[in-house]
Formats: sequence, structure tokens, C-alpha cells
Amino acid sequence: MARTLLLADEIVVPSLTGSATSFTSATVVRLVNNNTSAAVVTVVETQSGAGIGSFTMPGNSVEYLEKQPSYCVFATGGNVLGAKVGFTG
Repeated sequence: MARTLLLADEIVVPSLTGSATSFTSATVVRLVNNNTSAAVVTVVETQSGAGIGSFTMPGNSVEYLEKQPSYCVFATGGNVLGAKVGFTG
């Protein structure tokens, strides 16, 4: 069973593309929406860059997002937290 390897402190995911974060070049990010409302998580090539894709994250949920190291993430609502993680065997 894979376990989560914590690689950095958890932060509030920025809510605008101009402040989107790569989570220090993370390839896996653990996201937590600690609100009852859904949030839209968006991945962009760079801060304010071209969009890669987005998804709706339900309220009170956890997702693991795999991405390219340079890609940046932002989310609506200001209630999504994220941390750079990896997996161990």
C-alpha cells in the first residue's frame, strides 16, 4: 500500500492565475477542500500562462493531483489547501 510522503508545508492555494504556484516544482500535490462548497482547480503552464485543464473539487474532499514540475495551480474560493507530496511503497 502506497503512503503519502510529505515534502513541504501545506499552503492556501492561490485564487488567481497571476499568483498560481508550482508548489516548488512538485509532480504530485495533495489538495484539500475544507469547505462545504465546491471549488474549481485549474492547472496552467506558468503563472498567468496557457491553461492545461481544470476540474471541480467537491466540498470536504481530498484529491491528489499529478502534474508537470513547471505547471502551476490555482483554485477558486480561497478554501483549498495544498502540499507537495510523493508516495512511498
